[in-house]
Amino acid sequence: MKSVLSVSFLAALALAGCGAPAPNAPASAPAASASAKAQTSATAKPSAMPKLVLGHSQITGNALAAWSAEDGEYFKKNGVDVDAQLMSGGTKTVAALLAGQIQVAEVGGSEVIGASAEGADLVITAVVSPVYPYKMEVQPSIKTPADLKGKKLGIATTGGSADIAGRVVMRKNGIDPDKDVATIILGDSQTRLAALLSGSINASMTDPPGTLQVEEQGFHPLWDLTELKLPACQATIVTQRSWLNANKATMQAIVDSLMQSTARTKKDRAFGEQVLKTRLKLDDQKALDYTYNYYALNVVPTVPYPKAEQFADALEEVAKRNEKARGFDSSRILDDSFVKSAVERGIDKA
Repeated sequence: MKSVLSVSFLAALALAGCGAPAPNAPASAPAASASAKAQTSATAKPSAMPKLVLGHSQITGNALAAWSAEDGEYFKKNGVDVDAQLMSGGTKTVAALLAGQIQVAEVGGSEVIGASAEGADLVITAVVSPVYPYKMEVQPSIKTPADLKGKKLGIATTGGSADIAGRVVMRKNGIDPDKDVATIILGDSQTRLAALLSGSINASMTDPPGTLQVEEQGFHPLWDLTELKLPACQATIVTQRSWLNANKATMQAIVDSLMQSTARTKKDRAFGEQVLKTRLKLDDQKALDYTYNYYALNVVPTVPYPKAEQFADALEEVAKRNEKARGFDSSRILDDSFVKSAVERGIDKA
């Protein structure tokens, strides 16, 4: 079955950071008739090793759990053959998920809310980055929030995770992000970093290891949002409900793998740093130590429960650009049963 989107629907998706309509789901497995059967189905390893594509929205330490699960072969140990692919941005990642090009995505919650408000039937099973993993790095002349007024702030996309993080922290400090600063859309973190270093912008949300690079050039953080511990849906594990209903054992294996790899990463610095070295192409030990400490110890959670409060900021920002998101109940797209099952079985202690 092919879906046809109206022009208005496409426009709304573009604003919300979403993509294409959902395709046919794979053939469904027989539904369990009792709760005991459902639990057994979810926790049992797949009888044959299924293959699936997991799409990442960007190259960042937010993906440490998935990277570690792949590099440490936790997916395969749990009976799933996962092909992790970079989709280059939240919009493309959600579009690929809805088009059936990937089966599971790691993407920001704002993109998921935008798509869901437009009718996509998506389910988030974990939040692997429940805080904003950014520092707002600014030029040396900017010393107080008031100094931001009239300055150029670099963001990835309007309504994206970095944009939402910046808006939240500015409002909390008396700065109107729509009136007091000039927002410049620049794309990924590497492009924002280059613009900051060249002087094209005065401030930007940055993340490690880029944060360390700009600080060595004289920039400084006006705010470290990770230290503020504001609840966020920076990186989620999401899939289509139709796929989830047909592949609960596979999703459980994915969540188990993420939690097992995270537990190891937090205890085994050498393993965690090797993953970051390979994925981020980092050779500098100082940068590796800094990035590991930031993500493994302060961002990626041992138990990645999806919670409604993590989506409040994203929902507020998406609703400003998409009327359909107003009054949206984020709890209806959350399913914490897979994390709960893993905790009950001691997976987070592995």
